[in-house]
Amino acid sequence: MQDKFVFLFDGGCPLCLRETTFLKQKDISNKINFVDINSVNYDPSIFKNISYAAAMSNLHGILENGNIIKGLEVLAYAYELIGLGWIYYPLKIKFIAPFLKFVYKYWAKYRLKMTGRSNIERICTNKCK
Repeated sequence: MQDKFVFLFDGGCPLCLRETTFLKQKDISNKINFVDINSVNYDPSIFKNISYAAAMSNLHGILENGNIIKGLEVLAYAYELIGLGWIYYPLKIKFIAPFLKFVYKYWAKYRLKMTGRSNIERICTNKCK
């Protein structure tokens, strides 16, 4: 168990980095531990064995009780912690949530290409060993 929410993010993604920077600025109570999976110090064994490849394929967070959450739930939880949970309120609406999750899955699948980066196989050549 830990005392903070762990937010794994891709520091090489310009949009992810922008989002994370915003969250860091708003996290005045210091409730979130932001972990850049691109850091040379990233060690999956410390973070519930979430591999670099898995973390690159989908946003991951580790709750204070040790449970892992993924995708939009990570953002919704982080925004709740900083007092802006209302932004992700649409995820609580039964008929809207599936659409939003579908859009996020599409984004997660193609974000490397959309941000002008190599595909996961190339990126993983060095990082996934």
